[in-house]
Amino acid sequence: DYEQKYPSDERYKEMSEKSRVWKTYMDESTKFDLDMVENWRDGLDMLLVFAALFSAVVTTFVVQTCQSLHVDYAQITASLVLRLIDVQVAIAQGTPADKLPKNPDPSASFTAKSFDLWINGLWFTSLVLSLTTTLIAVLTKQWINEYMILPSGTPRDRSRVRHFRFIGLERWHVPLIIGLLPALMHVSLGVFLAGLIIFVWSL
Repeated sequence: DYEQKYPSDERYKEMSEKSRVWKTYMDESTKFDLDMVENWRDGLDMLLVFAALFSAVVTTFVVQTCQSLHVDYAQITASLVLRLIDVQVAIAQGTPADKLPKNPDPSASFTAKSFDLWINGLWFTSLVLSLTTTLIAVLTKQWINEYMILPSGTPRDRSRVRHFRFIGLERWHVPLIIGLLPALMHVSLGVFLAGLIIFVWSL
């Protein structure tokens, strides 16, 4: 019963520190905050799990493909071994080593293929977007935890602190940021798929 839960205030004390208007406000705002934050937390938890798994997958691809952006040192080593074999064969046959044809230096003529540049550019962009989403989600969860900590003091002080926090929540556009995080994750996924299409096409 409302009257039993929130007894009437004395006359001229309706706005005192412990009046029922503040107690009512705190109870109703707590219910509102719990419903609001619970939806946010569930969405952020699922987003963090997906972003972590997705970042791991993208990192695996990036580690493999970024090797095509620099000289293949295994190929250089193989060419040097073949050169040494040719020198030894020439010495055994009595041919001067300086008469042997010179092999071209693989590192001097190396240029990354346009496919490799596009693939790595897209996948690095996807990884950055995914990690950015993860960072913003973690910061948002920390902010929500601070928002839900009940302050101490009288009901009027607690109501004022809660309202101050809620104004800050709207001023910093926290609901909008949380709503944009899945869209940012979708962009990251789309960029990765674009790189994957180019990768498969270049095979």
